[in-house]
Amino acid sequence: MTTGKKIALWTTLGLVLALGVFSYVRFFYVFSEGYQTGELNKFSYKGYVFKTYEGIMILTGFGNKSGTPDKPTVQSNYFEFSVADKDVADILSHSTGKRVEVHYKQYFGALPWRGFQKCIVDEVVNVSQEETLPADVLNEQSVL
Repeated sequence: MTTGKKIALWTTLGLVLALGVFSYVRFFYVFSEGYQTGELNKFSYKGYVFKTYEGIMILTGFGNKSGTPDKPTVQSNYFEFSVADKDVADILSHSTGKRVEVHYKQYFGALPWRGFQKCIVDEVVNVSQEETLPADVLNEQSVL
């Protein structure tokens, strides 16, 4: 093997390795995980080629946008997420309009078959009005 072929081979192997590491960090490395609590505002099943479950929660809180300490204001933030697990999606689809606590994992990038968002909800921890869920969904899930 000539020196030029060896250089080309090692360069190609280095590029393939770098692309593999980049892809892993971008799409599979869990950057952050935690819990969010808020009112589930929207939950849908959508997509052209890859159908995924997508949701939006409203996170309420108090802020001070007026600039004076004696006049706090109420502010809303949104938590947009995707759901990859059908069992979790079934619970959330019956919880629209309710206060929900979920566990999520955040990635650096989104994959089309995993969802449109970088935050993926993998567990429903609590739903404020559990008695309004269908009995078959409650009996199948031990997280509630």
